[in-house]
Amino acid sequence: MDDVLISRLARSESVSRRVMDRLPSTRCASSSPSWMFWRRRRHLVTFLLFLGFANIYMLRVNLNVGIVAMNAPYKVTLSNGTVVEKQDFNWSSKMQGIALSSFFYGYTCTQLLGGWLGSRFGGRTVYGLGVLVTAVLTIATPVAARTNFYILVAVRIIEGVFEGGTYPCAQAIYAQWAPPQERARMTGLTFMGISVGTVLGLQLSGVIDGLLGWSPIFYFTGVAGVVWSVVWFIVVKNCPDDDPHISAEELKYIKDSLGDSNNAIKHTSKIKHPWGKILTSVPLWAIILSNFCMTWAHYTILTLLPMFMKDVFNYETAKAGFITSLPYIVMAITMQSAGSLSDWLANKNVLSNTTIRKLLICGPFVIQAICLTLVGHLTSIVAVIILLMIDVGVESFSITSMFVNCLELAPQHASVMYGIVNTFGTLAGSISPLITGFIVTDHTEEQWRTLFYVASAILLVGALLYGIFSDHLLHFHILVVYYVMVTDRGAVEDIVLRCICHTVSRGAIVRYMC
Repeated sequence: MDDVLISRLARSESVSRRVMDRLPSTRCASSSPSWMFWRRRRHLVTFLLFLGFANIYMLRVNLNVGIVAMNAPYKVTLSNGTVVEKQDFNWSSKMQGIALSSFFYGYTCTQLLGGWLGSRFGGRTVYGLGVLVTAVLTIATPVAARTNFYILVAVRIIEGVFEGGTYPCAQAIYAQWAPPQERARMTGLTFMGISVGTVLGLQLSGVIDGLLGWSPIFYFTGVAGVVWSVVWFIVVKNCPDDDPHISAEELKYIKDSLGDSNNAIKHTSKIKHPWGKILTSVPLWAIILSNFCMTWAHYTILTLLPMFMKDVFNYETAKAGFITSLPYIVMAITMQSAGSLSDWLANKNVLSNTTIRKLLICGPFVIQAICLTLVGHLTSIVAVIILLMIDVGVESFSITSMFVNCLELAPQHASVMYGIVNTFGTLAGSISPLITGFIVTDHTEEQWRTLFYVASAILLVGALLYGIFSDHLLHFHILVVYYVMVTDRGAVEDIVLRCICHTVSRGAIVRYMC
Protein backbone atom coordinates (compact mmCIF):
# COMPACT_ATOMS: atom_id res chain seq x y z
CA MET A 1 0.00 0.00 0.00
CA ASP A 2 2.85 2.37 0.85
CA ASP A 3 4.37 1.92 -2.60
CA VAL A 4 1.08 2.93 -4.20
CA LEU A 5 0.84 6.06 -2.02
CA ILE A 6 4.44 7.02 -2.76
CA SER A 7 3.91 6.59 -6.47
CA ARG A 8 0.77 8.71 -6.45
CA LEU A 9 2.28 11.46 -4.32
CA ALA A 10 5.56 11.62 -6.25
CA ARG A 11 3.85 11.79 -9.62
CA SER A 12 1.02 14.08 -8.72
CA GLU A 13 1.71 17.43 -10.40
CA SER A 14 -1.37 18.98 -8.81
CA VAL A 15 -0.19 18.08 -5.30
CA SER A 16 3.27 19.56 -5.83
CA ARG A 17 1.83 22.75 -7.35
CA ARG A 18 -0.66 23.21 -4.49
CA VAL A 19 2.15 22.74 -1.97
CA MET A 20 4.43 25.22 -3.74
CA ASP A 21 1.62 27.75 -3.89
CA ARG A 22 1.29 27.58 -0.11
CA LEU A 23 4.97 28.15 0.57
CA PRO A 24 5.96 31.63 1.75
CA SER A 25 6.39 34.24 -0.95
CA THR A 26 9.86 34.61 -2.39
CA ARG A 27 9.81 38.24 -1.30
CA CYS A 28 9.69 39.29 2.28
CA ALA A 29 7.54 42.36 2.65
CA SER A 30 9.75 45.23 3.69
CA SER A 31 9.58 48.99 3.82
CA SER A 32 13.21 49.22 2.67
CA PRO A 33 14.01 49.69 -1.03
CA SER A 34 15.47 46.64 -2.73
CA TRP A 35 18.92 48.24 -3.07
CA MET A 36 19.20 48.72 0.70
CA PHE A 37 20.22 45.10 1.19
CA TRP A 38 21.92 45.75 4.55
CA ARG A 39 18.51 46.26 6.17
CA ARG A 40 17.67 42.64 5.43
CA ARG A 41 19.96 40.61 7.64
CA ARG A 42 20.02 37.49 5.45
CA HIS A 43 21.23 39.61 2.53
CA LEU A 44 23.82 41.32 4.74
CA VAL A 45 25.10 37.88 5.75
CA THR A 46 25.28 36.96 2.05
CA PHE A 47 27.24 40.11 1.23
CA LEU A 48 29.71 39.45 4.05
CA LEU A 49 30.11 35.87 2.82
CA PHE A 50 30.89 37.30 -0.61
CA LEU A 51 33.59 39.50 0.92
CA GLY A 52 34.76 36.53 2.99
CA PHE A 53 35.36 34.34 -0.07
CA ALA A 54 37.04 37.27 -1.82
CA ASN A 55 39.42 37.54 1.13
CA ILE A 56 39.96 33.78 1.20
CA TYR A 57 41.08 33.71 -2.41
CA MET A 58 43.24 36.81 -2.06
CA LEU A 59 44.99 35.10 0.86
CA ARG A 60 45.32 31.92 -1.19
CA VAL A 61 46.80 33.32 -4.41
CA ASN A 62 49.07 36.06 -3.03
CA LEU A 63 52.02 33.67 -2.86
CA ASN A 64 51.60 32.84 -6.56
CA VAL A 65 52.76 36.37 -7.37
CA GLY A 66 54.87 36.90 -4.26
CA ILE A 67 57.12 33.89 -4.81
CA VAL A 68 58.20 35.21 -8.21
CA ALA A 69 59.22 38.54 -6.70
CA MET A 70 60.87 36.84 -3.72
CA ASN A 71 63.23 34.96 -6.05
CA ALA A 72 63.78 37.72 -8.62
CA PRO A 73 67.13 39.60 -8.63
CA TYR A 74 67.04 43.37 -8.11
CA LYS A 75 69.54 46.19 -8.06
CA VAL A 76 70.55 48.14 -4.96
CA THR A 77 72.63 51.33 -4.83
CA LEU A 78 75.09 51.40 -1.94
CA SER A 79 76.03 54.53 0.01
CA ASN A 80 79.19 54.95 -2.07
CA GLY A 81 77.19 54.95 -5.29
CA THR A 82 78.01 51.39 -6.29
CA VAL A 83 75.15 49.44 -7.86
CA VAL A 84 74.99 45.78 -6.89
CA GLU A 85 72.53 43.01 -7.70
CA LYS A 86 70.83 41.24 -4.82
CA GLN A 87 68.35 38.38 -4.49
CA ASP A 88 66.34 37.73 -1.33
CA PHE A 89 65.91 34.01 -2.07
CA ASN A 90 67.28 31.55 -4.56
CA TRP A 91 64.84 28.68 -4.28
CA SER A 92 64.89 25.99 -6.93
CA SER A 93 61.83 25.24 -9.05
CA LYS A 94 61.21 22.18 -6.89
CA MET A 95 61.26 24.23 -3.69
CA GLN A 96 58.92 26.83 -5.18
CA GLY A 97 56.55 24.04 -6.21
CA ILE A 98 56.57 22.67 -2.66
CA ALA A 99 55.82 26.11 -1.24
CA LEU A 100 52.92 26.69 -3.65
CA SER A 101 51.37 23.23 -3.18
CA SER A 102 51.82 23.05 0.61
CA PHE A 103 48.59 24.98 1.16
CA PHE A 104 46.56 22.15 -0.38
CA TYR A 105 48.09 19.53 1.92
CA GLY A 106 46.24 21.05 4.84
CA TYR A 107 43.24 22.16 2.80
CA THR A 108 42.39 18.65 1.61
CA CYS A 109 42.58 17.12 5.09
CA THR A 110 40.08 19.37 6.88
CA GLN A 111 37.07 19.48 4.54
CA LEU A 112 35.05 16.91 6.48
CA LEU A 113 36.35 18.05 9.86
CA GLY A 114 35.42 21.64 9.05
CA GLY A 115 31.93 20.57 8.05
CA TRP A 116 31.49 18.63 11.30
CA LEU A 117 32.75 21.55 13.40
CA GLY A 118 30.42 23.90 11.52
CA SER A 119 27.38 21.75 12.26
CA ARG A 120 28.50 21.31 15.88
CA PHE A 121 29.53 24.84 16.88
CA GLY A 122 27.92 26.94 14.17
CA GLY A 123 29.09 27.86 10.69
CA ARG A 124 29.63 31.52 11.58
CA THR A 125 32.17 30.72 14.29
CA VAL A 126 34.25 28.20 12.34
CA TYR A 127 34.12 30.17 9.08
CA GLY A 128 35.21 33.38 10.81
CA LEU A 129 38.08 31.67 12.64
CA GLY A 130 39.20 30.07 9.38
CA VAL A 131 39.62 33.44 7.71
CA LEU A 132 41.05 35.16 10.80
CA VAL A 133 43.78 32.60 11.47
CA THR A 134 44.72 32.48 7.77
CA ALA A 135 44.96 36.27 7.68
CA VAL A 136 47.19 36.43 10.77
CA LEU A 137 49.48 33.73 9.37
CA THR A 138 49.62 35.62 6.06
CA ILE A 139 50.92 38.71 7.88
CA ALA A 140 53.60 36.50 9.42
CA THR A 141 54.61 34.99 6.03
CA PRO A 142 57.54 37.36 5.29
CA VAL A 143 59.08 36.65 8.71
CA ALA A 144 58.57 32.90 8.23
CA ALA A 145 60.15 32.97 4.78
CA ARG A 146 63.22 34.89 5.99
CA THR A 147 63.62 32.55 8.97
CA ASN A 148 63.51 29.20 7.22
CA PHE A 149 62.00 27.77 4.06
CA TYR A 150 60.35 24.90 5.89
CA ILE A 151 58.78 27.24 8.41
CA LEU A 152 57.13 28.96 5.43
CA VAL A 153 55.88 25.57 4.23
CA ALA A 154 54.48 24.81 7.71
CA VAL A 155 52.71 28.19 7.79
CA ARG A 156 51.10 27.52 4.41
CA ILE A 157 49.97 24.05 5.52
CA ILE A 158 48.34 25.51 8.63
CA GLU A 159 46.64 28.14 6.48
CA GLY A 160 45.21 25.33 4.37
CA VAL A 161 44.02 23.52 7.49
CA PHE A 162 41.99 26.53 8.62
CA GLU A 163 40.69 27.43 5.16
CA GLY A 164 39.61 23.83 4.56
CA GLY A 165 36.47 24.28 6.62
CA THR A 166 35.22 27.48 4.99
CA TYR A 167 33.30 25.91 2.11
CA PRO A 168 31.48 23.33 4.27
CA CYS A 169 30.75 25.97 6.93
CA ALA A 170 29.09 28.16 4.33
CA GLN A 171 26.59 25.29 4.00
CA ALA A 172 25.93 25.42 7.75
CA ILE A 173 25.37 29.19 7.57
CA TYR A 174 22.92 28.99 4.66
CA ALA A 175 21.09 26.09 6.29
CA GLN A 176 20.14 28.63 8.98
CA TRP A 177 19.83 31.83 6.96
CA ALA A 178 18.80 31.04 3.39
CA PRO A 179 15.11 30.53 2.51
CA PRO A 180 14.80 27.71 -0.05
CA GLN A 181 13.30 30.17 -2.53
CA GLU A 182 16.49 32.30 -2.46
CA ARG A 183 19.26 29.76 -1.92
CA ALA A 184 20.68 29.60 -5.44
CA ARG A 185 20.64 33.39 -5.86
CA MET A 186 22.34 33.92 -2.49
CA THR A 187 24.87 31.22 -3.33
CA GLY A 188 25.59 32.84 -6.69
CA LEU A 189 26.35 36.18 -5.04
CA THR A 190 28.53 34.49 -2.44
CA PHE A 191 30.61 32.61 -5.00
CA MET A 192 31.21 35.77 -7.00
CA GLY A 193 33.73 36.39 -4.24
CA ILE A 194 35.84 33.52 -5.59
CA SER A 195 36.32 35.22 -8.93
CA VAL A 196 36.67 38.73 -7.52
CA GLY A 197 39.19 37.60 -4.90
CA THR A 198 41.27 35.70 -7.43
CA VAL A 199 41.44 38.57 -9.91
CA LEU A 200 42.14 41.17 -7.21
CA GLY A 201 44.68 38.91 -5.52
CA LEU A 202 46.63 38.28 -8.70
CA GLN A 203 46.48 41.81 -10.10
CA LEU A 204 46.88 43.84 -6.88
CA SER A 205 49.76 41.66 -5.71
CA GLY A 206 51.62 42.58 -8.88
CA VAL A 207 50.88 46.29 -8.39
CA ILE A 208 51.91 46.25 -4.71
CA ASP A 209 55.14 44.43 -5.54
CA GLY A 210 55.99 46.97 -8.23
CA LEU A 211 55.43 49.91 -5.87
CA LEU A 212 56.47 48.64 -2.43
CA GLY A 213 58.15 45.25 -2.79
CA TRP A 214 57.00 41.70 -2.09
CA SER A 215 56.56 41.84 1.71
CA PRO A 216 53.64 44.34 1.64
CA ILE A 217 51.70 41.90 -0.55
CA PHE A 218 51.21 39.71 2.51
CA TYR A 219 50.72 42.64 4.91
CA PHE A 220 47.93 44.25 2.85
CA THR A 221 46.00 41.03 2.15
CA GLY A 222 46.47 39.82 5.73
CA VAL A 223 45.23 43.06 7.29
CA ALA A 224 42.22 43.06 4.94
CA GLY A 225 41.37 39.55 6.19
CA VAL A 226 41.68 40.59 9.85
CA VAL A 227 39.44 43.65 9.33
CA TRP A 228 36.83 41.49 7.58
CA SER A 229 36.94 38.95 10.44
CA VAL A 230 36.29 41.62 13.07
CA VAL A 231 33.26 42.90 11.13
CA TRP A 232 32.05 39.33 10.58
CA PHE A 233 32.07 38.40 14.27
CA ILE A 234 30.36 41.66 15.23
CA VAL A 235 27.58 41.52 12.63
CA VAL A 236 26.85 37.85 11.89
CA LYS A 237 25.24 35.33 14.23
CA ASN A 238 24.95 31.57 13.84
CA CYS A 239 21.20 31.70 13.29
CA PRO A 240 18.50 34.37 12.83
CA ASP A 241 17.09 33.73 16.33
CA ASP A 242 20.37 34.95 17.84
CA ASP A 243 20.49 38.18 15.82
CA PRO A 244 19.21 41.12 17.92
CA HIS A 245 18.93 43.38 14.87
CA ILE A 246 16.74 41.20 12.65
CA SER A 247 13.16 42.38 12.25
CA ALA A 248 10.33 40.21 13.48
CA GLU A 249 8.97 40.24 9.94
CA GLU A 250 12.15 38.85 8.39
CA LEU A 251 12.64 36.32 11.17
CA LYS A 252 9.16 34.94 10.61
CA TYR A 253 9.74 34.82 6.86
CA ILE A 254 12.95 32.80 7.23
CA LYS A 255 11.50 30.40 9.80
CA ASP A 256 8.32 29.86 7.79
CA SER A 257 10.34 29.25 4.64
CA LEU A 258 12.59 26.69 6.30
CA GLY A 259 9.61 24.94 7.89
CA ASP A 260 10.25 22.03 10.25
CA SER A 261 13.89 21.82 9.19
CA ASN A 262 14.44 25.05 11.15
CA ASN A 263 13.73 23.22 14.40
CA ALA A 264 16.11 20.42 13.46
CA ILE A 265 19.09 22.67 12.64
CA LYS A 266 18.60 25.33 15.33
CA HIS A 267 20.24 23.27 18.09
CA THR A 268 23.55 22.48 16.43
CA SER A 269 25.04 20.71 19.45
CA LYS A 270 22.27 18.09 19.35
CA ILE A 271 22.68 17.15 15.69
CA LYS A 272 23.62 13.51 15.16
CA HIS A 273 24.74 12.70 11.66
CA PRO A 274 23.42 9.41 10.23
CA TRP A 275 26.77 8.46 8.71
CA GLY A 276 25.46 5.20 7.29
CA LYS A 277 22.64 6.93 5.42
CA ILE A 278 24.93 9.73 4.29
CA LEU A 279 27.65 7.47 2.91
CA THR A 280 25.16 5.18 1.15
CA SER A 281 23.01 7.98 -0.29
CA VAL A 282 22.88 7.59 -4.06
CA PRO A 283 21.99 11.29 -4.65
CA LEU A 284 24.98 12.35 -2.55
CA TRP A 285 27.34 10.14 -4.55
CA ALA A 286 25.92 11.65 -7.72
CA ILE A 287 26.97 15.06 -6.37
CA ILE A 288 30.39 13.78 -5.26
CA LEU A 289 31.26 12.21 -8.62
CA SER A 290 29.93 15.07 -10.73
CA ASN A 291 31.78 17.60 -8.54
CA PHE A 292 34.96 15.57 -9.00
CA CYS A 293 34.52 15.74 -12.77
CA MET A 294 33.76 19.47 -12.71
CA THR A 295 36.78 20.25 -10.52
CA TRP A 296 39.05 18.19 -12.78
CA ALA A 297 38.11 20.29 -15.81
CA HIS A 298 38.24 23.50 -13.76
CA TYR A 299 41.84 22.97 -12.65
CA THR A 300 42.86 21.72 -16.09
CA ILE A 301 41.97 25.14 -17.50
CA LEU A 302 42.84 27.57 -14.74
CA THR A 303 46.08 25.94 -13.64
CA LEU A 304 47.49 25.05 -17.06
CA LEU A 305 46.18 27.87 -19.23
CA PRO A 306 49.41 29.96 -19.17
CA MET A 307 51.49 26.91 -20.10
CA PHE A 308 49.09 26.00 -22.91
CA MET A 309 49.26 29.54 -24.30
CA LYS A 310 53.04 29.47 -24.27
CA ASP A 311 53.44 25.98 -25.79
CA VAL A 312 50.86 26.23 -28.55
CA PHE A 313 50.67 29.96 -29.33
CA ASN A 314 54.06 31.10 -28.02
CA TYR A 315 52.27 33.69 -25.90
CA GLU A 316 54.37 35.84 -23.58
CA THR A 317 54.09 34.99 -19.89
CA ALA A 318 53.33 38.60 -18.92
CA LYS A 319 50.38 38.76 -21.32
CA ALA A 320 49.27 35.28 -20.30
CA GLY A 321 48.74 36.61 -16.77
CA PHE A 322 45.96 38.86 -18.01
CA ILE A 323 44.48 36.05 -20.13
CA THR A 324 44.38 33.83 -17.04
CA SER A 325 42.22 36.43 -15.28
CA LEU A 326 39.60 36.60 -18.05
CA PRO A 327 37.80 33.35 -17.12
CA TYR A 328 37.45 34.56 -13.52
CA ILE A 329 35.94 37.84 -14.72
CA VAL A 330 33.43 35.98 -16.88
CA MET A 331 32.62 33.65 -13.98
CA ALA A 332 31.93 36.63 -11.69
CA ILE A 333 29.43 37.98 -14.22
CA THR A 334 27.63 34.68 -14.85
CA MET A 335 27.60 33.45 -11.25
CA GLN A 336 24.78 35.75 -10.15
CA SER A 337 22.77 35.04 -13.30
CA ALA A 338 23.12 31.32 -12.61
CA GLY A 339 21.65 31.60 -9.13
CA SER A 340 18.84 33.88 -10.24
CA LEU A 341 17.84 31.56 -13.08
CA SER A 342 17.79 28.54 -10.78
CA ASP A 343 15.57 30.27 -8.21
CA TRP A 344 13.27 31.67 -10.89
CA LEU A 345 12.67 28.25 -12.43
CA ALA A 346 11.92 26.79 -9.00
CA ASN A 347 9.78 29.64 -7.64
CA LYS A 348 7.69 29.88 -10.81
CA ASN A 349 7.24 26.11 -10.70
CA VAL A 350 8.43 25.91 -14.30
CA LEU A 351 10.30 22.67 -13.61
CA SER A 352 10.75 20.30 -10.69
CA ASN A 353 13.85 20.76 -8.53
CA THR A 354 15.33 17.54 -9.85
CA THR A 355 14.89 18.64 -13.46
CA ILE A 356 16.38 22.06 -12.67
CA ARG A 357 19.46 20.51 -11.09
CA LYS A 358 19.91 18.10 -14.02
CA LEU A 359 19.50 20.92 -16.52
CA LEU A 360 21.94 23.26 -14.79
CA ILE A 361 24.57 20.61 -14.06
CA CYS A 362 24.42 18.19 -16.99
CA GLY A 363 23.80 20.93 -19.59
CA PRO A 364 26.91 22.97 -18.72
CA PHE A 365 29.00 19.78 -18.51
CA VAL A 366 28.10 18.94 -22.10
CA ILE A 367 28.79 22.51 -23.28
CA GLN A 368 32.15 22.50 -21.49
CA ALA A 369 33.08 19.16 -23.08
CA ILE A 370 32.33 20.55 -26.55
CA CYS A 371 34.34 23.72 -25.87
CA LEU A 372 37.40 21.83 -24.62
CA THR A 373 37.30 19.44 -27.56
CA LEU A 374 37.24 22.36 -30.00
CA VAL A 375 40.04 24.17 -28.16
CA GLY A 376 42.39 21.32 -29.01
CA HIS A 377 41.77 21.82 -32.75
CA LEU A 378 41.62 25.60 -33.19
CA THR A 379 44.55 27.65 -34.41
CA SER A 380 43.17 31.11 -33.63
CA ILE A 381 44.09 32.38 -30.18
CA VAL A 382 41.03 34.67 -30.12
CA ALA A 383 38.70 31.74 -30.81
CA VAL A 384 40.43 29.66 -28.12
CA ILE A 385 40.06 32.41 -25.51
CA ILE A 386 36.38 32.89 -26.36
CA LEU A 387 35.72 29.15 -26.00
CA LEU A 388 37.55 29.02 -22.67
CA MET A 389 35.54 31.99 -21.41
CA ILE A 390 32.34 30.17 -22.41
CA ASP A 391 33.62 27.04 -20.70
CA VAL A 392 34.24 28.76 -17.37
CA GLY A 393 31.17 30.99 -17.72
CA VAL A 394 28.69 28.10 -17.96
CA GLU A 395 30.52 26.35 -15.11
CA SER A 396 28.90 28.93 -12.80
CA PHE A 397 25.55 27.20 -13.30
CA SER A 398 27.02 23.87 -12.19
CA ILE A 399 28.80 25.36 -9.16
CA THR A 400 25.70 27.06 -7.72
CA SER A 401 23.46 24.04 -8.32
CA MET A 402 26.01 21.65 -6.81
CA PHE A 403 26.34 23.77 -3.67
CA VAL A 404 22.59 24.15 -3.18
CA ASN A 405 22.03 20.44 -3.80
CA CYS A 406 23.43 19.43 -0.40
CA LEU A 407 21.12 21.92 1.33
CA GLU A 408 18.18 20.37 -0.50
CA LEU A 409 19.12 16.85 0.56
CA ALA A 410 19.32 17.62 4.29
CA PRO A 411 20.01 21.14 5.63
CA GLN A 412 21.30 20.10 9.06
CA HIS A 413 23.75 17.63 7.53
CA ALA A 414 24.73 19.86 4.58
CA SER A 415 28.06 20.99 6.05
CA VAL A 416 29.45 17.48 6.58
CA MET A 417 28.00 16.31 3.27
CA TYR A 418 29.67 19.14 1.41
CA GLY A 419 32.85 18.41 3.33
CA ILE A 420 32.83 14.95 1.75
CA VAL A 421 31.98 16.40 -1.66
CA ASN A 422 34.77 18.99 -1.54
CA THR A 423 37.32 16.47 -0.28
CA PHE A 424 36.91 14.50 -3.50
CA GLY A 425 36.85 17.73 -5.49
CA THR A 426 40.14 18.85 -3.97
CA LEU A 427 41.66 15.47 -4.80
CA ALA A 428 40.68 16.05 -8.43
CA GLY A 429 42.52 19.35 -8.34
CA SER A 430 45.61 17.57 -7.03
CA ILE A 431 45.50 14.66 -9.48
CA SER A 432 44.77 16.67 -12.62
CA PRO A 433 48.19 18.42 -12.80
CA LEU A 434 49.95 15.09 -12.18
CA ILE A 435 48.13 13.44 -15.09
CA THR A 436 49.05 16.44 -17.21
CA GLY A 437 52.71 15.76 -16.48
CA PHE A 438 52.39 12.26 -17.91
CA ILE A 439 50.45 13.38 -21.01
CA VAL A 440 52.16 16.67 -21.90
CA THR A 441 55.78 15.48 -21.90
CA ASP A 442 57.08 17.23 -25.02
CA HIS A 443 54.59 20.14 -24.90
CA THR A 444 53.34 19.49 -28.42
CA GLU A 445 49.97 20.51 -29.79
CA GLU A 446 48.94 16.85 -30.14
CA GLN A 447 49.64 16.17 -26.46
CA TRP A 448 47.61 19.19 -25.38
CA ARG A 449 44.80 17.97 -27.62
CA THR A 450 44.87 14.61 -25.82
CA LEU A 451 44.70 16.40 -22.46
CA PHE A 452 41.58 18.28 -23.54
CA TYR A 453 40.04 15.02 -24.78
CA VAL A 454 40.56 13.52 -21.33
CA ALA A 455 38.93 16.51 -19.61
CA SER A 456 36.00 16.43 -22.06
CA ALA A 457 35.45 12.72 -21.50
CA ILE A 458 35.48 13.16 -17.73
CA LEU A 459 32.88 15.94 -18.00
CA LEU A 460 30.60 13.74 -20.13
CA VAL A 461 30.93 10.91 -17.60
CA GLY A 462 29.99 13.36 -14.85
CA ALA A 463 26.91 14.50 -16.78
CA LEU A 464 25.87 10.89 -17.35
CA LEU A 465 26.30 9.87 -13.71
CA TYR A 466 24.38 12.86 -12.37
CA GLY A 467 21.65 12.49 -14.97
CA ILE A 468 21.06 8.87 -13.97
CA PHE A 469 21.57 8.79 -10.21
CA SER A 470 20.03 12.10 -9.12
CA ASP A 471 16.50 10.75 -9.73
CA HIS A 472 16.08 9.92 -6.03
CA LEU A 473 15.89 13.64 -5.25
CA LEU A 474 12.39 13.82 -6.77
CA HIS A 475 10.74 11.81 -4.00
CA PHE A 476 12.59 13.75 -1.36
CA HIS A 477 11.41 17.19 -2.49
CA ILE A 478 7.72 16.35 -2.92
CA LEU A 479 7.33 14.24 0.20
CA VAL A 480 9.19 16.52 2.57
CA VAL A 481 7.39 19.69 1.45
CA TYR A 482 4.06 17.91 1.55
CA TYR A 483 4.75 16.66 5.07
CA VAL A 484 5.53 20.16 6.29
CA MET A 485 2.20 21.43 4.95
CA VAL A 486 -0.01 18.65 6.35
CA THR A 487 1.37 18.00 9.84
CA ASP A 488 -1.94 19.12 11.35
CA ARG A 489 -4.12 16.74 9.36
CA GLY A 490 -4.25 13.65 11.52
CA ALA A 491 -4.58 10.59 9.35
CA VAL A 492 -2.90 12.25 6.36
CA GLU A 493 0.11 13.00 8.57
CA ASP A 494 0.45 9.31 9.38
CA ILE A 495 0.30 8.33 5.71
CA VAL A 496 2.89 10.85 4.60
CA LEU A 497 5.15 10.09 7.59
CA ARG A 498 5.18 6.42 6.61
CA CYS A 499 5.98 7.46 3.04
CA ILE A 500 8.90 9.55 4.26
CA CYS A 501 10.25 6.71 6.36
CA HIS A 502 9.99 4.47 3.30
CA THR A 503 11.90 7.07 1.29
CA VAL A 504 14.67 7.00 3.91
CA SER A 505 15.07 3.29 3.35
CA ARG A 506 15.51 3.99 -0.37
CA GLY A 507 18.47 6.29 0.19
CA ALA A 508 17.16 9.85 0.58
CA ILE A 509 18.53 11.59 3.67
CA VAL A 510 15.43 12.94 5.40
CA ARG A 511 15.81 11.53 8.89
CA TYR A 512 15.48 15.02 10.40
CA MET A 513 11.87 15.12 9.26
CA CYS A 514 10.88 12.01 11.24
